[in-house]
Amino acid sequence: MDVTWRKSSRSSEAGDNCVELADLGESVGIRDSKDPAGGKFTLRRDEFASLLAILKR
Repeated sequence: MDVTWRKSSRSSEAGDNCVELADLGESVGIRDSKDPAGGKFTLRRDEFASLLAILKR
């Protein structure tokens, strides 16, 4: 599967404090933009929605 990673529109201009997300179908991929070859993890879409709700609080 060809994966397209994208940064948040709220990332800093320098791009040094952000994560990147990828649509993996039934899940969402997350990685550190400073280390794209490093570790990545995935969350089911419902888990990702819960994470976003917690972060927004």
